[in-house]
Amino acid sequence: MPSPQQARAQASAITSGKTAPETGAAPMSQLRALFDGPRLSPGHRRIAQYLIEHITEAAFLSITDLAERVGVSQPSVTRFATAVGFSGYPALRERLQSIALSVLGSTPSTPAEHRSNELQAAVDAEIENLENLRRDFADPDQVIEVGRALSRSTPLTVLGLRISGSLAEYFAYAARRVHPDVRVVTRGGSVAYDALLQSRAAGGTWLLAFAMPRQAQETLTALRVARSAGLRVALVTDLGLGPLADEADIVFATGTGSRLVFDSYAAPGLMAAALLQAMTDADPERTQGRLEEYEQIADQHQFFLKD
Repeated sequence: MPSPQQARAQASAITSGKTAPETGAAPMSQLRALFDGPRLSPGHRRIAQYLIEHITEAAFLSITDLAERVGVSQPSVTRFATAVGFSGYPALRERLQSIALSVLGSTPSTPAEHRSNELQAAVDAEIENLENLRRDFADPDQVIEVGRALSRSTPLTVLGLRISGSLAEYFAYAARRVHPDVRVVTRGGSVAYDALLQSRAAGGTWLLAFAMPRQAQETLTALRVARSAGLRVALVTDLGLGPLADEADIVFATGTGSRLVFDSYAAPGLMAAALLQAMTDADPERTQGRLEEYEQIADQHQFFLKD
């Protein structure tokens, strides 16, 4: 089975016209194949979802009518067509019409069924991401090594800007249970640079960064600041190549779910948990002592509901 990067490259080749979609595939599978490869913005995904749910009608709409139905501008539709590998909307509509005619000649389905299939397809895509991660974990040495390094870095800084902030917050919240000084950075610009420089000045040696699509320019700048300050960088992202990866010492490439309007992060979340596990195993005595101390404080102040 291809890696997430290989799968994206193959899908991108399909949508750009370099490789035709599988002719024997079901019409709806052909339609989804058009939109799987590109890394679409949330606005573009709305257009893709509308086309999937209303293909037999939408394929014959003018660009003006389609934009009005989806609630976007006409330039957005044109940019969407380009993003999925076509020269413009007329070329995309021609391809959509051939798929729509195939749908009309097959067993009828309802928009509700299309939506249900899209949700199932999103789950299937995440299962594939997890399967790829499982194969990566067949050799866990790199995860273990980085977990030890993160455990030794005091302070340990965790970076996640824009939508990646949720993963950074999750990791930092758990890491504080087993590490004495974890600093999380979820604001970009000079605030991030100041935090990174302070972390290095305080003795920190590593930065753990999360960068999910769509990667922010300010994340790239922050990584460069961290590297220039002398911090080593471990990066959890969706691609093993690119400008962000070029600024990292270690890259953990994990696929993200991109079937829905907004990405889902089953595999990156599991990668974060695996790095946390490696940190706890790096210093078992400190881990146990800090966890027991935290449980005592939690009981004393009634942080959690009783079972």
